[in-house]
Amino acid sequence: MTVYANLARPHPQLLATRQRWELPDGDFVDVDRIASPDPGAPMVVVCHGLEGSSTAGYVRAFAAEARRGGLAVLAMNFRGCSGEPNRLPRLYHSGDTGDLWEVVRRLAAERPGRPILLAGYSLGGNVVAKLLGDRGDDLPAELRAAAVISVPFDLAASARAIDGPGFMALVYRERFLRRLRRKALEKARRFPGLVDRRAVRSARSFAEFDERVTAPIHGFAGAADYWGRSSSGRTLPGVRRPLLAVASLDDPMVPPEALPRDASARSPSVTLELQPTGGHVGFVSGTPWRPTWWAERRAVEFLAERAGL
Repeated sequence: MTVYANLARPHPQLLATRQRWELPDGDFVDVDRIASPDPGAPMVVVCHGLEGSSTAGYVRAFAAEARRGGLAVLAMNFRGCSGEPNRLPRLYHSGDTGDLWEVVRRLAAERPGRPILLAGYSLGGNVVAKLLGDRGDDLPAELRAAAVISVPFDLAASARAIDGPGFMALVYRERFLRRLRRKALEKARRFPGLVDRRAVRSARSFAEFDERVTAPIHGFAGAADYWGRSSSGRTLPGVRRPLLAVASLDDPMVPPEALPRDASARSPSVTLELQPTGGHVGFVSGTPWRPTWWAERRAVEFLAERAGL
């Protein structure tokens, strides 16, 4: 399903307005705003996965479903993912919630009282869940709920899975690492001494890349420190807003033992919905000639209900 969804998911052509939002540290994020026919509609912020963007097929598919559900959409690009390099030496990473927090604060101030919702896929889902867990009740009243799909709640376990043996693990791993190495080398050219270019080129696993690049650029002691401090699974007990997490037991990047069954069982705010199949950001239902995209519909249904629609 992971591969099929990536190849077959429709890519709706939606009218989006791009805006550049300045950040307190002098950098920026680019966001795409996709309006609802109702100017007063609740706003859902959707966050993409690793090396994705606001124009990824799954983001646009979610946005189309959200509009049908009566929601306005803001698709966020993490730093350096909008097609233009960000200004600072740092990039984005799985545990960086600061930029999403700035987006939430800005939207709450833009139209007080309008419901704000969050959605995220994979890495973006980890960022969403970690923001809710880290901040607990310290969130604007406008932020009503969130829904996340295929989240790597335990980053160390996910790194082991994608760094593991087998042809498909190699395909997934190299697909991401090729882009990450290219982006890290571009940073090294702009900021001499930031990272060892030879070490970047030779990184052939997530463990190596995170140890040599992600951790030092973002102030972590190493890959293990980065994974431990950035995993959203450890923050779920702090979640105080309704959070739906959709996961699959056959996800090649999120092993079943990494799913937060205990945390969801103990928290009245966290709903974990497990599917036997679905892959990673797949969740295809229907028939091969008329597929439907179950996770997007379920997430929008959950969010719209919490927004009072």
